[in-house]
Amino acid sequence: MNPAPSVIVFTVLSGMGFGYLALLATFHDYSGAAAFWHWAFGYVLATIGLMASVFHLGNPQRAWRAFTQWRSSWLSREAWGAVLTLLAFAPLALSDWLGLGLPRGFGWLGAALALATVLATGMIYAQIRAVPRWHHWSVPLLFLAYAVAGGCLLAGFRVSAILALVAVAITLWLHWRIGDGAFARAGSTLGSATGLGARGAVSVFEPAHTAGSYLLREMIYVVGRRHVPKLRMLALGAGVAAPVLALLLVPGTAGFGLAILLYLVGALAQRWLFFAQAEHVVGLYYGKR
Repeated sequence: MNPAPSVIVFTVLSGMGFGYLALLATFHDYSGAAAFWHWAFGYVLATIGLMASVFHLGNPQRAWRAFTQWRSSWLSREAWGAVLTLLAFAPLALSDWLGLGLPRGFGWLGAALALATVLATGMIYAQIRAVPRWHHWSVPLLFLAYAVAGGCLLAGFRVSAILALVAVAITLWLHWRIGDGAFARAGSTLGSATGLGARGAVSVFEPAHTAGSYLLREMIYVVGRRHVPKLRMLALGAGVAAPVLALLLVPGTAGFGLAILLYLVGALAQRWLFFAQAEHVVGLYYGKR
């Protein structure tokens, strides 16, 4: 599928922001101006990601309708989860800033909602049967692993960040290993798509149309196979190995700053590849799969 920049930015930054807010609410204990800036930074990351997703909509002015389908839509559940999470964190954020003394126990509800929101983001893609590479439990797990790793890096938890990055590497390997054969395992072919498979081999005589269309632009994006290993190495090298080395070898805040920058490069590369490699079955009608 077409890797839209707005969705890439949304999924990376919002996950990182919610992961940071969850740790800020449960383990950190800032006060005064320091609390204000830390909470503000977490809120900005989370809301920037959500705002970026609005620009991917065909009619951004109708974004409010995403809140009306929570019974059946993971997108709607994600929207509600994001709003409820930010509201749940607000009392503790104000308490830290104004010195009201609320205990950290008040942050666990918001932390649970934050993780649920990230899982809902992953489920938006995992529930799409028409994209076999996504239709698997490894997708929400991958989103959650990235959120936790990003949050640990921003929170300054060195050991936890290293362990979370290792978890990201393992989850990435599982996602790629399972996803590479998912389209073949789904058994979708041009014959099954058209219902003509029982009559023999089916091939495309002419495409449905010659001009461009939404389907060709959004659903049948194809990434060159020679680029995939390079992007995967970038995702693992810049997003996992390099940050771990930075945390182990560079002391203090400089190590965390370098690790965060490298992590973002790797996360953006992985998320671009996540969308670019998503093979939608509609491509069968055009002979693209």
